[in-house]
Amino acid sequence: MKSKPSSPAHINLDPQNLPFHVAIIMDGNGRWAKKRLLNRIKGHEKGAESVRAIVRACREIGIGILTLYAFSTENWRRPQTEIIALMTLLKKFLISEQKEMLDNNIRLHTIGQTERLPEDVRQQLQETMMLTKNNDGLILNLALSYGGRAEIVKAVKEIAKKAVDGRIDPDLITPDLVSEHLYTGKMPDPDLLIRTSGEMRISNFLLWQIAYSEIYVTDTLWPDFGKDEFVRILRDYQQRERRFGEVVP
Repeated sequence: MKSKPSSPAHINLDPQNLPFHVAIIMDGNGRWAKKRLLNRIKGHEKGAESVRAIVRACREIGIGILTLYAFSTENWRRPQTEIIALMTLLKKFLISEQKEMLDNNIRLHTIGQTERLPEDVRQQLQETMMLTKNNDGLILNLALSYGGRAEIVKAVKEIAKKAVDGRIDPDLITPDLVSEHLYTGKMPDPDLLIRTSGEMRISNFLLWQIAYSEIYVTDTLWPDFGKDEFVRILRDYQQRERRFGEVVP
């Protein structure tokens, strides 16, 4: 669905009908900067403010898991100067948000080929995850150096190796077993996928997990995305009837 927000955002939400897991493709940082004749990095910096705002909104509203597409496997093809700036911004974000995560019972988790991240960023990531590992509120799940196809290939290889070693009967491989071998492990699949910037693409994000996710695309560029619009999208979600391929009487 492609829609534009229209009504005031202070809408009452039904706490019994909230998506437990929300995933967001954060798109539009570069275009936001270009429209303002700014360097692309300024767009990423502004986008980090939107991350902070939406994390706070999820905690306040009662969302269980927020998965953010922060850096894809394809993003490694960007100019080296931009990659360095993004990694620097990521490290600063992890440091600056540690206290807020601890104070607000937020647990940091990550999915993706994190071994490809610079060593100092990996260390900061591990430190923040370790500090927040006992928090049992909102899970902030950062997709870093993440690609959906690579994730599925990884799972297939792991399952194939177990089958060859005799630890898995190939006839007993199920969708649940495949899910357990994905980066998301035993996390529930996203109930709602949001994409900003109006692009009608999945962009190699959570290809297995979003099989029955509700999708909402907004024209808003990520740096302009905030709590008000997020609440409006949640209200839209609550008006939908999820079917999971079934016919509802």
